[in-house]
Amino acid sequence: MPRKNKKIFKKKGRIIKDLTRNIFKILNEDSDKFYNYKQIASKMGISDTDGKSQILKKLAELTANKKIKEVDRGKFQINEDRKYSLGTLDITSNGNGYFISEDYEEDIFVPNVNLGKGLHGDMVKVYVYKKRRSNKLEADVVEVVERAKSDFVGVLQLNKNFGFVLPDSNKMYADIFISQSKLNRAEHGDKVQATIIDWPEKSKNPFGKITKVLGKPGDYNTEMHSILLEYDLPYEFPSEVEKDAETLSIEITKDEITKRRDMRSDLTFTIDPKDAKDFDDALSFTKLENGNYEIGIHIADVSHYVQPKTILDAEAYERATSVYLVDRVVPMLPEMLSNGVCSLRPNEEKLTFSAVFEINEKAQIIKQWFGRTVTYSDKRFAYEEAQAIIENKNNIVPANVSLTGQEYKVDDAIVEAILKLDELAKILRKKRMKQGAISFDRVEVKFHLDEAANPVGVYFKEAKDANKLIEEFMLLANRKVAEFIGKSKGGKPSNKTFVYRVHDEPDIEKLASLQNIISKFGYKINTDTRESTSDSLNQLLSDVHGKAESNMIETLAIRSMSKAVYTTQNIGHYGLAFDYYSHFTSPIRRYPDLMTHRLLQHYLDGGNSAKQEVYEEKCKHSSKREELASKAERDSIKYMQVKYMQDHKDEVFDGVITGVTEWGIYVEITKNKCEGMVRIRDIKSDYYIFDEEQYAIVGQSTKQMYQLGDNVQVQVKKTDLERKHLDFNLIEE
Repeated sequence: MPRKNKKIFKKKGRIIKDLTRNIFKILNEDSDKFYNYKQIASKMGISDTDGKSQILKKLAELTANKKIKEVDRGKFQINEDRKYSLGTLDITSNGNGYFISEDYEEDIFVPNVNLGKGLHGDMVKVYVYKKRRSNKLEADVVEVVERAKSDFVGVLQLNKNFGFVLPDSNKMYADIFISQSKLNRAEHGDKVQATIIDWPEKSKNPFGKITKVLGKPGDYNTEMHSILLEYDLPYEFPSEVEKDAETLSIEITKDEITKRRDMRSDLTFTIDPKDAKDFDDALSFTKLENGNYEIGIHIADVSHYVQPKTILDAEAYERATSVYLVDRVVPMLPEMLSNGVCSLRPNEEKLTFSAVFEINEKAQIIKQWFGRTVTYSDKRFAYEEAQAIIENKNNIVPANVSLTGQEYKVDDAIVEAILKLDELAKILRKKRMKQGAISFDRVEVKFHLDEAANPVGVYFKEAKDANKLIEEFMLLANRKVAEFIGKSKGGKPSNKTFVYRVHDEPDIEKLASLQNIISKFGYKINTDTRESTSDSLNQLLSDVHGKAESNMIETLAIRSMSKAVYTTQNIGHYGLAFDYYSHFTSPIRRYPDLMTHRLLQHYLDGGNSAKQEVYEEKCKHSSKREELASKAERDSIKYMQVKYMQDHKDEVFDGVITGVTEWGIYVEITKNKCEGMVRIRDIKSDYYIFDEEQYAIVGQSTKQMYQLGDNVQVQVKKTDLERKHLDFNLIEE
């Protein structure tokens, strides 16, 4: 059903809604023109005396406040001295919003009554003013310049002749009206996708049509598809894209091989997750006569197959990234490419783009080479198999980690290569940490799924030496490619347009907030200098590792960091402590890597600097799509956590308080990282009040305190799959 009416302008008799905003809208249509009250009334469709009287009084009020000006007797015009700005809207779960613009250092509050039909993410034009009796700024949306999205996922509630779609997103404050002719055979209670087609001036609800019926709420596939559609992430390829991929020539011809460095005879292998289907990268290893090592980082040459200005490229750009949900991958490229011709599968020749380094025993780079290659992978390893070789230092892969389930022996040359690569990777990592890199080695929550994709178990995945081996050589390739293009021979910036992955320094205020919270646990960070900040953050992450509060503090530490983004403006990568960094190693699943490959080859061929504006726009798009994919991935994990806890309602769990608000405490279960809320109203032993300064709720009679970081016990009260939310009961002492 539609939500409550917005606050409205009231006078005796008939009520005129949003009078101020409508006057501004008319005067804004052409700021050079001026209007009298009769013309304004006519444009608003008001002809009665009472309505015109309201307009006259409002015009007098706005003139007195200098929000409009009277240019001639009874003729009004917009006051150009008013502060207008363009920016985006960030809607909160309570229906208010914030205006975000480069014109202002801080986000500006937009009360619900001032949203002017602006929705989350929309580009809007606002009037910024100081709130009465306060110096705080507020904003009033005067125009929606561009909608961020028009498709919303929600549940259909049907009345006799019409319905409303109640959006899943708590950032969408208006339910969508659906007329009977726009139902598209959807039934009451269905989870659907609705598209906004109009928002009449006098309606508090947008009008829409149902474009997809997804299924019943709570159903597994329905919810996974809902998550993808909520973030505008497609789960199918258009037929023309699939056809375009199928028409590609996949033969590796002799002519093509002659254009490339032939590295098929070099010992080459891949190390990936055991459930991986697309293999972006491979490593080659050769011991040189001078005692050094030639190490090749070989990446699928997607740019050979996906050419600019094709249907395939347009689709890859629009997606910009593969999406990894709990049970599935939604690839950037059709499966024929991502899992087939581009994937560096064992015992197959592949076209690759490579960074090849001569490295000495101290992991110093003696020589480097970048270019197109043809390679042949001799062996595919899962991380667990490579880890067994590193730990046992022999050629036996035991059955419990083997991809085949059987124990087998590995060629001695591969064992030697893996052990030496591990040794060199550890030196590279040590250097990186010494230079100020921050070690976010977070534990990942993973699920054991049955054949119907129901979660039957939870486990944690932690990066071990084999993971870090691959990570260090991928980081090396990414850094050296960026340096190769970004630096001139004299060491200064080259001014060539390139795609960088940058990470700004952390925000001082966010670090101060982090310090405030971690002090409750007895930890501290030193933010006096860049070096002390990174050193103390690493010490903090090391100290909390394995503790009950680790996940919460690691999450808070990450939130204190700036977001890494793609851009042509290089400012370095703070978290990795690199002055130059790009993404080169995953073009199967990231469009920026594909752009990097194209630009690198363009410059290797002697090309002039590419157009910066074109690539900057592509970088912004890629960053935005990456953020949406991350949100979808997090939502899929939340869904699985709630689904898993449905079967554990009678159990009592140990947990840690990870958040405190005026309406309750958030608790994370220690053994499976599932988080839920204990609502204050459900704690019966006392009347509890939120103490913001102490991050706690306090009982008014007993003075019992539940504080951020406290260990507690909880029991599942309610599981809500649609909202992906858990409610807990607190087991009180």
